[in-house]
Amino acid sequence: MKKIVACAELSAQNHVLEIGAGLGSLTRLLAAKAAHVTAVEIDRKLVPILREVLVSFKNVNIVEGDILELEPRSLVEQDGYIVVANIPYYITSAIIRHLLEHSPQPSRLVLTMQREVAERICAGPGDLSLLALSVQLYGKPVITASIPASSFYPAPKVDSATLRVDLYEKPFLSAPQRELFFKVIKAAFSQKRKMLRNTLAAGLNLSSEQAVALLEAAGIDPARRAQTVDLVEWRTLVGEMENILT
Repeated sequence: MKKIVACAELSAQNHVLEIGAGLGSLTRLLAAKAAHVTAVEIDRKLVPILREVLVSFKNVNIVEGDILELEPRSLVEQDGYIVVANIPYYITSAIIRHLLEHSPQPSRLVLTMQREVAERICAGPGDLSLLALSVQLYGKPVITASIPASSFYPAPKVDSATLRVDLYEKPFLSAPQRELFFKVIKAAFSQKRKMLRNTLAAGLNLSSEQAVALLEAAGIDPARRAQTVDLVEWRTLVGEMENILT
């Protein structure tokens, strides 16, 4: 847990949003470093224990609820807060998008997850996935620490890792472009073994000719597959699609 706190690079001025506070072991370490910690816990059975464990920390606010159903503005007041979370991989991109599509916005995310998932998020062209693009759209992900399964009790079946995402000051895409971006990449990865001209035609209700024309206009070979296309290329494709839609 000390590695996680070190990765967050907290100062006495930081406000931390902790997602999945559990029994408060990490929360105590965060509270000792940061100005204020808002600890969100979805399991109502753990909340009374959490309150008891953290009773001496006056800079901790405990919130019971699902982070995906809570507005960030109800939890933090200013941009630049730091998120520390231990979350299931299948909601990682949903949480990141939820936090970044609302104001105020964080400056850094520190996420503990399965090591294999962290590696997928950091992948480059050739091994890109829907999850990787969903994270890399907003910031640069880096694995900062490996956590062996033996570090936890009871020990899980897989090793974990701490993933740090330093968020871009300016979004890679505008809000309208992001909506279209997610629609396009979901279509592209729906059948990732197939060529883009086929997946985009099927997923976006285009003719094969239209899909080929869009891809060629963006400088992307229609025979390529989704996992080989980088963010800059996706942005160009989204721009071409905007031209058609407008």
